[in-house]
Amino acid sequence: MQKKLLLLITGLSILIPVLLHETNSRQTKKDFKKLSWILNSWQRTNVRPGTTASETWQKQSDYVFTGMGVSLKGSDTTFVEQLRIEIKDDKIYYVADVRENATPTYFHMTEITDHGFKSENPEHDFPKVISYNLEGDVLTAIISDGGQKKMGFVFKRTD
Repeated sequence: MQKKLLLLITGLSILIPVLLHETNSRQTKKDFKKLSWILNSWQRTNVRPGTTASETWQKQSDYVFTGMGVSLKGSDTTFVEQLRIEIKDDKIYYVADVRENATPTYFHMTEITDHGFKSENPEHDFPKVISYNLEGDVLTAIISDGGQKKMGFVFKRTD
């Protein structure tokens, strides 16, 4: 009887983590699909005169969206960032790759809705929090230190 009980406990200790992983994995993939609203071209509307800025997002695979943010002053490029939203280790990340940082910065998505998300990296200098919210054809991105310091970027869908 003790051998059967030991065998049952051993089997459950192996099976339960596998089942939990599968459940988490399915939920992560479901949450990732909610983010497909971002796949578009977006023109920033709250820029200084003489400046233009945009973000463009494309589906790379079922688990990766790639984006590019570009700012121009006249015809001169003043800022470029490579962006990704990806599943890694059963978590969803917003990834920003800018010239000022030696490596891409990962922000873990802590909230996902049908029309927005919040991602955080408390170890990063600035920003620590990045959120996007879509209302109609208007996309608002806010970067912040998690407190009072924040910057907002407003975009309109271009296609």
